[in-house]
Amino acid sequence: MKRVFLVVLDSFGIGEEPDANLFGDVGTNTLRSVSKSPYFKFDNMQKLGFFNIDGIEVGEKTDTPTGAFARMQEASMGKDTTTGHWEIAGLTSPKPFPTYPNGFPEEILKEFEAKTGRGVICNKTYSGTVVINDYGDEHVKTGKWIVYTSADSVFQIAAHEDVVPLEELYEACRIAREILQGEHGVGRVIARPFTGSSGNYTRTTNRHDFSLVPPKDTMLDVIKASGMEVLSVGKIYDIFAHRGTTDQVFTKGNTDGMNRLSEWMDRDFEGLCFVNLVDFDMLYGHRNDVDGYAKALAEFDGRLPEFFAKLRDDDIFLITADHGCDPGFVQSTDHSREYIPLVAYGKNITPGNFGTRHTFADISATILKYLGIENTLDGTAIW
Repeated sequence: MKRVFLVVLDSFGIGEEPDANLFGDVGTNTLRSVSKSPYFKFDNMQKLGFFNIDGIEVGEKTDTPTGAFARMQEASMGKDTTTGHWEIAGLTSPKPFPTYPNGFPEEILKEFEAKTGRGVICNKTYSGTVVINDYGDEHVKTGKWIVYTSADSVFQIAAHEDVVPLEELYEACRIAREILQGEHGVGRVIARPFTGSSGNYTRTTNRHDFSLVPPKDTMLDVIKASGMEVLSVGKIYDIFAHRGTTDQVFTKGNTDGMNRLSEWMDRDFEGLCFVNLVDFDMLYGHRNDVDGYAKALAEFDGRLPEFFAKLRDDDIFLITADHGCDPGFVQSTDHSREYIPLVAYGKNITPGNFGTRHTFADISATILKYLGIENTLDGTAIW
C-alpha cells in the first residue's frame, strides 16, 4: 500500500528564475533572505541534502544526504498560487491569468453589486493588511464590500465579521466567481474577513479561496479515477476548485496544518495526501517579515523527525513550494518568480542530486509513476 505525502511550503522560493526580469523580480531569493535571520534553523532539511540543491549558496552542504533533491523551474507564465499548484499537479499554463493593476472594469463591479445587494469601495491594488485599515471605517459605516487586488490574478473581498456574516461573504465570493469567467477568469476569488475596531483591524483565519476550475484533469483527478485516495490538507481543496479529492480538512495556519498531517499519517489509505502550509506566504512573505518566515521554517524543520517516524516502508515524503515571496525584497510585497525546491525522503528513495528540472509538473509525473498510474499529464518522472 503506497502512500505519498506532498507538502507545499507556500512561497518558499530558492532564487530568481532566468526570466525573473519579465516579472519585476530580479534579485529575489526567499531562501537567501530568511537565512540571514538569527531564527533560521534547517538542520533536518540540511541532512536531507537541501543545501546541495543546484544554485543554493547558503547553508552547509552534506556529503552524505539522506534524501533525493532537485531544483524546479516553472514552465507556466505566472508566479501565483493557482498556477504553481496546477503545474505541480501536471497542468502547465502557457497563458497567464488576467491581472488588474488599475482595478476591475466597471461592468464587473456593477454586476457584482447588483447580485450581492451591497456596494463596492476601493477597487485598487493594495496590501491586504493596509487596505482594511484604510477602508475599514467606511466599510463598517456603509456595509460596502472592500474589493481589491494585487500583482496576482485575484479578486479579493474584505468584510468585517460583525458587519457581514461569514456565509454572506462566502456567498458573495461564489457570485464573483461565477461572474469572473472567460476573459476575466482570475485565478482566485478570495474571502478576506477581518475583525477589530478603527485603527486596529486584523484579518482572521476564516479566509476562503474560490479558484477557477482547472481546464483539464490534474494529478488529483487521475489518482482519484484510479480508485486511490486523494486527501487534502489546508487550501488544496479550494485551489483545485473542489475537484479530485476524496477527503479534505481546512486548517487555521501552519501549526494546525502540520498537526492534521501528523494525524492523517496514521490513516490507512493508498494514494496521495496533499498539504499546503500557507503561513509562509500569507503571514510572512507578503508582510516582509524575515524573522517570522525564518521561525516558521524552523518550526517545520523541527517537526520532520515526527513525520518521518510515521512513514511506512512504501511511503514517500515530498517537500516543495509553489512560487517565491521574498520577505527581504523591499521593493515589493508580492510573489516572486523563483525556482522552488523538491526534497524527497523514504525507504524507496535513492538519495542524490537530480539537478534542475524545467517544469514543476515533473513532481506529478514522479508521483504517478510511483503509484503505478500511467502519466497522461505534463511532466516527466524524475526517478
